[in-house]
Amino acid sequence: MGFRLSRTYLLCLLLPTLAAAPPPTLFREVPAAESGIHWKHENGESAQRYLPETGGGGVALLDYDQDGWLDILFINSGTSSFYKPPAPLAHALYHNNHDGSYTDVTKQAGLTADLFGMGAAVGDYDGDGYPDILITGVARCVLYHNNQDGTFSDVTASSGIAASPWSTSALWFDFDNDGKLDLFVANFADYSDNKVCSLGESYGEKKAGMAQDHAYYCDPQVLKAAPSRLFRNLGNGKFEDVSERTGIAARPGKAWGVVATDVNGDGYLDLFVANDTMPNYLWLNRKGERFEEAGIEAGVAYSSEGRPRSGMGVDAGDFDRDGLPDLMVANVDAQMTSLYRNDGNEMFTDIRAKTGVGAVTLMMSGWGMRLFDYDNDGWLDMVLANGHFDPYVNERNGGITFRQPIFLLRNIAGQKTENVSAQAGPAFSQKYSARGLAVGDLNNDGYPDIVFVENGGPPHLLMNTAGAGNNWLGIELKAKAANPAASGAILRWSIGGKVFRKVRGAGGSYIASQDPREVMGAGKSQVDWIEVQWPAPSHAVDRITKPAMNRYLVIREGQTKKPTP
Repeated sequence: MGFRLSRTYLLCLLLPTLAAAPPPTLFREVPAAESGIHWKHENGESAQRYLPETGGGGVALLDYDQDGWLDILFINSGTSSFYKPPAPLAHALYHNNHDGSYTDVTKQAGLTADLFGMGAAVGDYDGDGYPDILITGVARCVLYHNNQDGTFSDVTASSGIAASPWSTSALWFDFDNDGKLDLFVANFADYSDNKVCSLGESYGEKKAGMAQDHAYYCDPQVLKAAPSRLFRNLGNGKFEDVSERTGIAARPGKAWGVVATDVNGDGYLDLFVANDTMPNYLWLNRKGERFEEAGIEAGVAYSSEGRPRSGMGVDAGDFDRDGLPDLMVANVDAQMTSLYRNDGNEMFTDIRAKTGVGAVTLMMSGWGMRLFDYDNDGWLDMVLANGHFDPYVNERNGGITFRQPIFLLRNIAGQKTENVSAQAGPAFSQKYSARGLAVGDLNNDGYPDIVFVENGGPPHLLMNTAGAGNNWLGIELKAKAANPAASGAILRWSIGGKVFRKVRGAGGSYIASQDPREVMGAGKSQVDWIEVQWPAPSHAVDRITKPAMNRYLVIREGQTKKPTP
């Protein structure tokens, strides 16, 4: 007699197998064999432990050939007064092949400048429709003009952009609302003497059990602060240094990261700068004529205990969806990342404790970071790239490690965050010496991807596989009278009758440049309408009703000419 299995028995047999199936991950790391990206950052690590060795490398996402797909630029170290590479080093520009792979086009593009590079800022400074590149680094910067044929020309000498002592992050924005992109260059410190530090100069005092027979990376407190620089775009490829006239030069700092946003809604973009071992700066833009430093008054200069910290990566975004841009800054270990809620009236409150951001980041040293909506549910989440600056930090026996994991924090209704790194994919369970981080939609599926670089190591491409099934609307802004990046524009959109607002800023993260497009997550809903109020000098308003969802929409300044409702 034959034996017949019941459906119930079969289900019982299958349940263990079904339960053992791993849950889908939120991000998939693309191996080099698949992406074709085999570049590696060289930090020039030496026995002398020159501090710039630990600052790179940077990354930028840009569509350099305007084919509608984001390409990737990586910034390398190079020749300097303290480092002579045994073989020539190169930055790397990778062309997006539209199939998940990339081709190295660095030589064809002409990006051959030899400097100890840090990061890159991307912006169309001459308004010809093609993005140009500024590379920051030790002792000098390099400005590349996009020739619109896949090549770039070094125009630094004729531009008027002067050398910097040690430039780190930079951004393009229109500070005076004249319709042209100006340039802010953050400077870390005066490193002209190539200072080498002992144990005591690195940790303030000699620590028991720590090796005495080698140099340590300097504590930034022993370095002389340097003023950042602001260059006004005069047109025709010329820039004027207005750092003195606008007040920027009056407050030297030790700047790592910078982001531009309009914190007070006056129509002028302000600057939030993260300083190391010094108070952070909040430069309030007073009608494009001068900048007023108000970090202490605003509550973003010091920790909640009133101490200066080691600020590195920064970003701005509306975490709680109240229409006001909030600020975020990552710090070195034991200092925690701060999330500053914008209270209005140029005042902020650190909500790191109540949101859970502080506890997660307590033992981390944060660099690249970004507020972004990885699952398109309409709330800004966070990605943080971590790694200590000193390879000898393990000798302190304080639970701090040199290599550290990256974090993905999900925004829970603007009230708190949930650490979803364990579900984010294998890349989030590894440890890195991470630095520059950029976020952008590499495959045009509407879900933002992540690229970050290890100091002295490879880059990492993390493709978004969240698959939440949420709706989204992508926006690409094409200015006419306003500045080419539309920095300072106000975006408003309605979902189910509820209106949201966003300031289009610039910069953010650390030595990185982000996807220039905007993506609005809508969850399971649709966008009723979207409106762009362009910045000065035009102040034009364009409004699109019932836009098609789950695709990118190009909005050109003045194309609809419909008034604000």
